This record gives sequence, C-alpha cells and structure tokens, in this order.
Amino acid sequence: MKSINLILVLSLFIAGCKQKPSTTNNTEPESDTIMFPTELVEFISYQNNPVFTGSGTDTWDSLIRERGYILREEGIYHMWYCGYREGPEKEIHLGYASSEDGLLWTKYEGNPIFDLDWVEDVCVLKSDSIYYMFAEGRGDIAHMLTSSDRIHWKEHGPLDVRYTTGAPLSKGPYGTPAVWLENGIWYLFYERKDLGIWLATSSDLKIWTNLQDDPVIKLGPEKYDQKQVALNQIIKYKGKYYGYYHASAYEDWRRPWTSCVAMSEDLIHWKKYSKNPIMSENKSSPIMVHDGSGYRLYTMHPAVCVHFPH
Repeated sequence: MKSINLILVLSLFIAGCKQKPSTTNNTEPESDTIMFPTELVEFISYQNNPVFTGSGTDTWDSLIRERGYILREEGIYHMWYCGYREGPEKEIHLGYASSEDGLLWTKYEGNPIFDLDWVEDVCVLKSDSIYYMFAEGRGDIAHMLTSSDRIHWKEHGPLDVRYTTGAPLSKGPYGTPAVWLENGIWYLFYERKDLGIWLATSSDLKIWTNLQDDPVIKLGPEKYDQKQVALNQIIKYKGKYYGYYHASAYEDWRRPWTSCVAMSEDLIHWKKYSKNPIMSENKSSPIMVHDGSGYRLYTMHPAVCVHFPH
C-alpha cells in the first residue's frame, strides 16, 4: 500500500510540474515584449542632440515646427522640414537638408523649396519614381504635393476626405496626414483637432473614404494621451504595423508633448504600448528611419533629435 501511495504522490508531482504557468499579470511584460520588440520602443538619446534646428536669426526658418520627415536612400539621408519666423504674419514654408550620417546636416542653398503656400507637418512617400508629400495647409487642412527630384514640388490641393456614406467631412480641420501605401491602396491617417486619429483609404489619390466614422485610435484611457493625439508615421515590422504618434495629457497644445507607439495587425485595430510614452520632455513628432542595420528614432519638434536603439 505504501508503494502505491508513493507512486500516486510522484504522479501528482510530475503532473503539477507540467501544468501551464498561471495567466497572472506577471506574464503581461512578456506578451508586451513580443508585440513591441525592444528595438522599436527603447532608445538612447544621442549625446550631441539636437542635430538640427532653425537658424535662430531673422530668416524664413528662424524656427522649425512640428513634423518634418526623413527618408534614407542609397546611403543618403533626406530631410524635409517646416520653417517660419515668429510674428503676426507668420508663414510656414518647406525646406530641405541632406546628410551622409543623419547627424551632420547641410541645408539646400535654394531654400525654401516651396513657399507658394503654407506647408506644415509633412509626410513623404516614394512610389515608383514619384515622391508624394502630404501636409497641413492653412487651417490645418491636409493637402498633397508631388515631386520627381525631392526639391521641386507641385501642389495638388486639399485632400477630398469623405464619410463612409460618401458625404464630405464636416467643416473644420483635418490635419497631420500620415499615409501608408500597400497593394495599390493608400491609407490616410488624420486627426481632427487632435481629438482622435481617423483612417480613410483611396485607390486614386482623388477621393478618400473613411473605413469607419469613429477614430481608429482614440484618446486615453491613460493620462499621457488623454487630451490630444496625432499619428506621424506607420512602419511594418515582422508582419505587424507600428504607428508612431505624439500625444498630450493637456488640452493646451503648448504644453509638453510626448512620443508614443501603437501596434496593429490590420491598420484598424490598435493596441497602445503599455510603457508609453517612449519619449517625453517635449520630444515629439517621432519618425523612424532605417539606417541600414536597424531603426533609429528621430523626434522632429521643436528641434530634430536622434535616438539610437537601446
């Protein structure tokens, strides 16, 4: 009888060892790490930041503002930035700079490269041989420009964004356009007064139709993005989409902004990183740039700073 009891005890012990670990909060960090790889969310700021600023003198780009954009092509970094002079007749125009290492930048001698209209908060994509720029114009109305050489840009006017019913958006701002192109479909993420991030699509770049009339990324519930959000960029990494956005816990847009990230598998349903924000201290308008070996993070407002993977 004793031998039978001993066998029973041993059997129960072995079975207990094979049980799955309990699904407590202790497993959440591991899950978060899988969805948000370290190389996409943890960065160390470059000791010589900022790497690019406005002139600080009485020029058209005395100051730079909000989201610029950086593309790396054939080993060269190309940056478009938004410059202005402070004053009652403030105009925001487009400048260009280039760099071999993404740290030391040379401004284009012919800046500003576009001053026919207000250009702010830019997003740049290349498709075939054409560069597409989506930007805010006056009144935070999104518009599109195109170029074949990165320098000379043609204006195409405001984006025609519509509700799911086909009716035009109600009057008011729709800005911070962030665009993704996949399988011939253009995906436009935009904000309205920073109160959420909406998604519309287009197959012809002429009419953009909401996939749903509610935001795909909403405010909160955490404090860091409880009052304002705007998406800056989408990247695709190991089959998942990552949206880098800036956010604020305050209604006053002059308060410090932060940089945050969310993940999606379909561009519609998003999960926010549990350790947001990934950058604070007013380092916002985040842009990820692949440097040939991995991603580095640039924050573009109110000065350009670079942050390397941890």
